[in-house]
Amino acid sequence: MVADNIVVNKHTLEGLDLGDPHTIELIQRAQDGNAADRDLTIRQALKKYRKAVLWSLVLSISLVMEGYDLVMLGSFYGLTQFQDHFGEYSAKEGKKVISPAWQSGLSNSSQVGQLAGLLINAWAQDKFGARTTMMVFMAYLVGTIFILAFAPSLSVLAFGEALCGVAWGVFQTLSTTYACEVVPTILRPYVTAWVCMCWGLGILISSGVVRACLNIEGNLAWKLPFYLQWVWPVPLFFVAYFAPESPWNAVRRGKLELAKTSLRRLASDDGYREGEIEASLAYIQHTTALEKAETGGASILECFKGTNLRRTEINCVVWAAQILCGNAILGFVVVFLQAAGWSQVQSFNLNISLSACYIIGGMICWVLFPRFGRATIYMSGLVFMFCCLIAIGALGWSTSKDAYLAVGLLFVVSTLCNMITIGPVCYPIVAETPSGRLRYKTIVIGRFVYNLTAIFNNSVTPRMISASGWGWGAKTGLFYAGTNALCLLWCWFRLPETKDRTFGEIDILFENCVPARKFKYTKADQFALESDYVSEKVGPAVDHKD
Repeated sequence: MVADNIVVNKHTLEGLDLGDPHTIELIQRAQDGNAADRDLTIRQALKKYRKAVLWSLVLSISLVMEGYDLVMLGSFYGLTQFQDHFGEYSAKEGKKVISPAWQSGLSNSSQVGQLAGLLINAWAQDKFGARTTMMVFMAYLVGTIFILAFAPSLSVLAFGEALCGVAWGVFQTLSTTYACEVVPTILRPYVTAWVCMCWGLGILISSGVVRACLNIEGNLAWKLPFYLQWVWPVPLFFVAYFAPESPWNAVRRGKLELAKTSLRRLASDDGYREGEIEASLAYIQHTTALEKAETGGASILECFKGTNLRRTEINCVVWAAQILCGNAILGFVVVFLQAAGWSQVQSFNLNISLSACYIIGGMICWVLFPRFGRATIYMSGLVFMFCCLIAIGALGWSTSKDAYLAVGLLFVVSTLCNMITIGPVCYPIVAETPSGRLRYKTIVIGRFVYNLTAIFNNSVTPRMISASGWGWGAKTGLFYAGTNALCLLWCWFRLPETKDRTFGEIDILFENCVPARKFKYTKADQFALESDYVSEKVGPAVDHKD
């Protein structure tokens, strides 16, 4: 019997002979690598792995493009020059508008393209690695941006959005998985949260660009933001070319020398000895062998079998909650505020303030990571946003200017809360919970569900808010308060705490079916078998630092 608060490896490591002296040496080195990783402080990790941090931060900038397009397109729906060129006259509003149906169609065309991109990345990143995959789709994106910049009609614009969406779908999960695999455990939440901040940075840049184009006459007001998308692909192509490959990816592809080369390039030149490289490589090999023993194959179907089904569920719900928490209504702030009586300039100015919250909130979240667990921060954000959504919905029955101002302020507060908690914390959770061999595929499935949720959101939310649609206005907040409450209920019972856990420990906890509420308090020893722990003599386990 293993002690109740200790879980161990249940499987003999696939492909490893435990009686072979070489295997014993490999496991010992893996233990050394694991201990060295766990003993690092944040300051030590930043000093030793500053190159790894830099590479992960730079490659994550690819997400700026998706965030840029997301808000740019939504902001165009309230841009007079865009409405004059593409819109249809609405007798109810007394001017040309982009109908709710076309708003949904344009936004969803990008989402459909992203779904295709996600499926492509699930295969391509495992097959070719992060670097090659990113380079191919950066080159692809240079061509597809032409369609957006010179679209003569909404249908062509929707087609261009779908094609660009393929590349954005690839980058959505590639950047997250690369970031979490090139840095030590203690730095994972920071570099993965940066992925979310890059998405927000794109939104901020887009909001500023669209605001600056308000006074430009003619079609250049909406064409110029599309032209600026060409700024990103070429530099990022060369960044990907010179970047080191993920050592975890290299080991899974059987390229051990490439993994060694990557480990050397990811660490600082001073203080990283050859023995440490061997120890880190041994730990990656050991963890990969452990996962092979548990899952066998690495096809996408394995994500829905055994303990991997639970990991896939966590990824799907945590991703979908990014929208269902109430963030969906915040994405339509310009259209909503103009429908509420705000001027075009006022609503775009507030939109810039909302976009800045993505950066400010992410920085505040960095301060919270050492003190609080992922699940604690995530659920706290859901509770706070629930209260804000109830208040926004209640104000929907008032038509006074003070009520409109209060709604605007609640949008800012809700966005800041979202970007301190739910937004950035999502990324370390979805990066840490999957099995390493299925990480790319599991995150792709979760993001696929996110995009399907976004399609639902893009279809119903414009109709909820628009005066020419269902006319709910601020009352839409009550609908998303309900979806928020469902997400919170699920998190309480199903969301495990992965703070300070190595990938190997997380594998052991899932393998032993440890309940979500006990994850934080259960010790895991990935280097022992059940036979090493008996009821009358329990050996030492790997300590978990809360």
